Amino acid sequence: MATHVVLVHPEIHWNTGNAGRTCLAAGATLHLIEPLGFSLREREVKRAGLDYWEHVDLHTWPNWDAFEHELPALGDAYFFSTKATRLFWDAPLGASADVVLVFGRETGGLPRELHERYRDRFVKMPILSPRVRSLNLSTSVAIAVYEVLRQRRG
Repeated sequence: MATHVVLVHPEIHWNTGNAGRTCLAAGATLHLIEPLGFSLREREVKRAGLDYWEHVDLHTWPNWDAFEHELPALGDAYFFSTKATRLFWDAPLGASADVVLVFGRETGGLPRELHERYRDRFVKMPILSPRVRSLNLSTSVAIAVYEVLRQRRG
């Protein structure tokens, strides 16, 4: 039962490093869709992932199209967005053998065309305060990955 975390055009190195650490801890694979807002060679990415970064199961993709071609073979995809109407708790994230959790860039989320193409696969995390427009990317990754583990635990 594989879990894949996909960051589409991530912009902030420490979010990616933290997501990588979460993936390693949970046995998930991290996919990064270029362009990235930083270099993977930057010490900040490694610092955010601490000494775990070299052990992260990491795949980089030159663009969304290259990744999307392989997406069906990776598992059931769920796209996270504050614009979704379905709560991620109501999605069977742990039900399929393999799951793909897709997150957008920090400042803009996922592209509109993905919202249109995969609208029935979009989920959101509840945010109860009207003063908060979104959660931090690496926090969202951790919540989603551990929800998959919780659901699989059954």
